[in-house]
Amino acid sequence: MKLSPQTSIGHVHLTVADLDRSLAFYRDILGFEVTTTYGDSAVFLSAWGYHHHIWLNTWKGEGVPPPPPRTSGLYHFAILFPSRLELAKVLQRLIDAGYSLDGASDHGVSEALYLRDPDSIGVELYCDRPPEEWKYIDGKVVMVTEALDLDDLLSELTRS
Repeated sequence: MKLSPQTSIGHVHLTVADLDRSLAFYRDILGFEVTTTYGDSAVFLSAWGYHHHIWLNTWKGEGVPPPPPRTSGLYHFAILFPSRLELAKVLQRLIDAGYSLDGASDHGVSEALYLRDPDSIGVELYCDRPPEEWKYIDGKVVMVTEALDLDDLLSELTRS
């Protein structure tokens, strides 16, 4: 259940309330691998063996509440999957875990799933369409926000 080596994300450092709960999400559902732990208060996770892409810590204290909605801070971060098939795999794991989505959008150039992690941090999981499928008007990429057909996305699992 490891992520594809082509999965792309920069470094994200997240303060969480419960390390085990966050590991159940980032490791067990999304598929990141633990690369390093710091006692029982911090862990580094990676998509494919890099030292870390996500750093989770409870240094603000176990059980710390998330910031109130509509305040400053991180709105969401995005994880780019290398293919529609890889995005379908993570969608199936979310469904199997009973994890709900906040939304799912077809942006013309990409397909995206939106959800909140256990600490209510926004997470976007997406894959780009091949550039030759993008639409252009006057040399500019046309992006849209339309409903993503989740059944069609999941059909990738039976096509492979």
